[in-house]
Amino acid sequence: MPLIPLYGHDALRTRLAAQAADGTLPASLLLHGAAGIGKQRLALWLGQVLLCEAVGERPCGLCQDCRYSLLLQHPDLRWFFPRPRAALGADPALEAVQADYEEEIKKRVGANGLYPRPDGSAGIFIHVTRLLVQLASRTPALARRKVFVFGDAERLVPQAANPEAANALLKLLEEPPNDTTLILTSSEPGLLLPTIRSRVVALRMPPLSEGAMRKFVTDPFAQAALPNQLPADLLRVANGAPGTLIGASDRTAPVTRARQLLAAADGGREQILRAAFTAGTSKSRGAFSDVLDALTVLLHERARDATARDDERAARRAVKAVPAVEEAKRSAEGNVNPQLITAQLLDRLSGGGR
Repeated sequence: MPLIPLYGHDALRTRLAAQAADGTLPASLLLHGAAGIGKQRLALWLGQVLLCEAVGERPCGLCQDCRYSLLLQHPDLRWFFPRPRAALGADPALEAVQADYEEEIKKRVGANGLYPRPDGSAGIFIHVTRLLVQLASRTPALARRKVFVFGDAERLVPQAANPEAANALLKLLEEPPNDTTLILTSSEPGLLLPTIRSRVVALRMPPLSEGAMRKFVTDPFAQAALPNQLPADLLRVANGAPGTLIGASDRTAPVTRARQLLAAADGGREQILRAAFTAGTSKSRGAFSDVLDALTVLLHERARDATARDDERAARRAVKAVPAVEEAKRSAEGNVNPQLITAQLLDRLSGGGR
């Protein structure tokens, strides 16, 4: 079974395909943006573009390289992502690491490339770096070049205990072989090592448009993996990030929590402190970011409802609150405690526009 088609990001795709065609695409890229907007799927698509053997528009989808890429069976397109440390042990052989990824990728292909986010215990460990450096040193097996995709690159585990491997990775990012492209993706680029961020060209990806989201939630492949909810409800809670729906039986929890935060902001200092205290810890950043995304949606709804009621003051207050939430999202990308972010955010929401 092939991967689900890539939906949305048309302008960025046009730009990347043009750069790939004229040879100006950076050799080390970082695609970053909100969780679930298709960063890894776009990276795999770009890998297909780079490996496609067609003379005209790429990817053609028909050549041997494209067919292998769509099945994630191309020997020159490698995809790495967080895996549990316990999956392989402390110091596995590189052959075992490669076999583990091949097996996990088969599972993802069997699900048409639709999979839930890895849990907090998963990471990209030192043995993956060793494997990457080894594979990058080889000549392409089938195509004219090699492409390596690193999903959730912020999970690259700091490698102070093995400076040789760390330095090899940094050198590879800074000066890849002429036949090699490295594509990192991240929902939390603030957590990437500064030495890595300084060696890649960063491109921010926006959430999907409503039109692209509608196409996604009605795709037969997607429907098999989505919660049993009406398309309109899925569009509302996903907020342009379809990947956040995969593996979730109920997406109402972030919306419920966002409503509670708004009520706390309206309820005074005591409720604000209580809401901040129950915001969770830095270990639950993924769930916290989902709440902030839902909060943005609710504020836009408040603004529309207030405008419909001709309540200019309430509409202005809701609109002014949105930048505060966006700032909180940026803070959440770093290592800031969600309790502190929540307290600061609710203080701003409680006084915004008054």
